[in-house]
Amino acid sequence: MTPFYRDNGSLMSDQVSLSELAEKFGTPLYVYNRSAIEFAWQEFSKALAGHPHLICYAVKANSNLAVLDALARLGSGFDIVSEGELQRVLAAGGQPEKIVFSGVGKTTREMEAGLAAGIRCFNVESPSELERLATVAAAHGTKANISLRINPDVDAQTHPYISTGLKENKFGINMAEAMLTYRRAAELDSIEVHGIDCHIGSQLTKLEPYADAVRLLVEMVDKLASEGIQLSHIDVGGGQGIQYSEEESSLNVDAWASCIRDAIGDRKLEILVEPGRYIVGPAGVLLTRIEYLKSNEDRHFAVVDAAMNDLIRPALYSAWQAIESVETLPRESKVYDVVGPICESADFLGKQRTLAIAENDLLCVRSSGAYASVMSSNYNTRPRVAEVMVDGDSVHLVCAREETESLFARESLLP
Repeated sequence: MTPFYRDNGSLMSDQVSLSELAEKFGTPLYVYNRSAIEFAWQEFSKALAGHPHLICYAVKANSNLAVLDALARLGSGFDIVSEGELQRVLAAGGQPEKIVFSGVGKTTREMEAGLAAGIRCFNVESPSELERLATVAAAHGTKANISLRINPDVDAQTHPYISTGLKENKFGINMAEAMLTYRRAAELDSIEVHGIDCHIGSQLTKLEPYADAVRLLVEMVDKLASEGIQLSHIDVGGGQGIQYSEEESSLNVDAWASCIRDAIGDRKLEILVEPGRYIVGPAGVLLTRIEYLKSNEDRHFAVVDAAMNDLIRPALYSAWQAIESVETLPRESKVYDVVGPICESADFLGKQRTLAIAENDLLCVRSSGAYASVMSSNYNTRPRVAEVMVDGDSVHLVCAREETESLFARESLLP
């Protein structure tokens, strides 16, 4: 679906004008579209229909309570990586029995919180973590349900910062060590072995890396079964890619699902999947207003009120996101670097973009629903921006703009 479209030259979301949102709530401003989020989640549900499955939304992509609420109402599961994300999911109405807890550095406190909440499963990432979890569960008189996250050494063919399935990455347990770890887990009285898990990277748009990884996992499932260790689910991770530019394409979810089901064959394994970016990325935009236009000889700059603290992906990953005018107006086109006010050369939202703009115009940064607001900071003592959710002809303020005073309210002067 198309959550953002033009009507007589003006960008809209459902029945709502983005210009009117900027006037009412100010800029910078994150805008999400509820129906787009729900539509993307349903793509996975329909593609996996007929096979036991659980869609566990990756909370780290966008943890706004309204986003989690919308997904919880669909019956979604959740993939979390911290106690804070656990508390967010529960506050949004998520069901504990549909939560999987991932991450390489779970603390004792986080393990205790997951056990107390009754989550579905811990995705264990090292033998040391397994031993600690067993000790914590035993101390609380309970059992921890686990799967092991396997590092299959499969090249996701994506940016090195978001590749997670190679042997040089910190994530998961290597194939050789995994068999020993499963055997150890089966011996522990406070551990219940349920599944196998992998996540090889983010922004994947090709099927081959998924097929390679799942085939390796299935081989291990069969080896474990031959030793009497029966697994009930296979977690194929997330990373399903979206289209950021015209040169790219998003992952075909139906083809992806067929690929996964073919690799699993007739094995009685529930499929768990952890999509994040695919569900929320295209469903969000960042609105920003042009403060100044300036030129340094032949280089032109559009200085906007959004900055790298609001959207760090371009500075962190050299990520490319489409930037366009909210209102189509008759102006001269030039090639601009769209930059923010922060005192860093890395503070840019996009470079060398052809735009027909003037000072005080609104710009829209597309595909900003994932890894955007959730990664924002208060660098330069800048308040984090407001977030709204468009739902048909209604608009909900789902995160108020921070007040500057709140940024140093926890600090104190010297005596």
